Amino acid sequence: MNEFTLGVEEEFMVIDPVSRELKSHEQKIVDSAQKIHEDQVKAEMHQAVVEVGTHICHNTDEARKEVGKLRGTVAQLAGDIGLRIGAAGTHPFSHWQHQLITDHPRYFEIVDEMQEAARSNLIFGLHVHVGIQSRNMAIHIANQVRYFLPHVYALSTNSPFWEGRNTGFKSFRTKVFDKFPRTGIPDYFSSIEEYDSYIKLLVKTNCIDNAKKIWWDIRVHPFFETIEFRICDCPMLIDETMTFVALFQALCAKLYKLRQQNMSFINYNRALINENKWRAARYGIDGKMIDFGKEMEVNTRSLILELLDFVDDVVDDLGCREDLQYVHKILEHGTGADRQLAVYQQNNNFVDVVDYITSQTLKGI
Repeated sequence: MNEFTLGVEEEFMVIDPVSRELKSHEQKIVDSAQKIHEDQVKAEMHQAVVEVGTHICHNTDEARKEVGKLRGTVAQLAGDIGLRIGAAGTHPFSHWQHQLITDHPRYFEIVDEMQEAARSNLIFGLHVHVGIQSRNMAIHIANQVRYFLPHVYALSTNSPFWEGRNTGFKSFRTKVFDKFPRTGIPDYFSSIEEYDSYIKLLVKTNCIDNAKKIWWDIRVHPFFETIEFRICDCPMLIDETMTFVALFQALCAKLYKLRQQNMSFINYNRALINENKWRAARYGIDGKMIDFGKEMEVNTRSLILELLDFVDDVVDDLGCREDLQYVHKILEHGTGADRQLAVYQQNNNFVDVVDYITSQTLKGI
């Protein structure tokens, strides 16, 4: 069965170990990595970013091995040329103005169209693909799972700093990305045909040249038989990455199961879900979100525990219970953002924060 297979993509910072600044490295890491992992390591728009992607994995155990292996390889190759890698949603203090764009026509075209929105888009995310063979089922699940995106996002917040400032947000990455068109929580689509018509209209009117320029927090993937979750900051720890992978997989399986039983979760509109996304970006797990069913504010932590209860009956079949248990550790020890802030508050020193990020990135490899 190809339902609920997994693919995981992580974007890493390339860091100079002396200055701790981001380092444009002419894709040397990518070139070396491709000899080992072929197309699993890719360049991104900025030269200081390296993206890795797993093969198709059948469960979270397989995905964990690949995520660890890719982090290890990229870290080693970076080390070979005197650099480090780090996993966070933004670099604590580097300025995007000093970073070079990768020499590739696609990126030059995006920069030409988007201008400063693209040049300043120096951010690092986690993308999780969950296999759904039927596109009709995929759009149904994508519609319903939107409600839960802020809950997982709150757990993943890992970008409190931007250009040497404490932004006051737990995730500033999403605020940077909001400058792009076609980002954020998508609208509800009544059918896959409606979604396809929307894409065709954008292509026909020269808004986009292909469906990959839809950068929403979740999308039915234009080429693969997957739903792609794009809302999370790049997590510092492999354990955190695997927790979010397991949550997204379990949510898809649960909503699929409900559909098979002729039941469904309520579809909430984008404007309401955005209220919760804003709170997740600002406060992480320490704020409140709206429980739309009760029409009241509830502690984000309690909603996250409710989410674990919601998916509980599918996790043993998927084999991801252990990964989901780590949610409790995040609630106990804080998100990546909380931990970055705690390190910063000790000495008010961003170099300490970068060192903390780079050491945590390789934990568990």
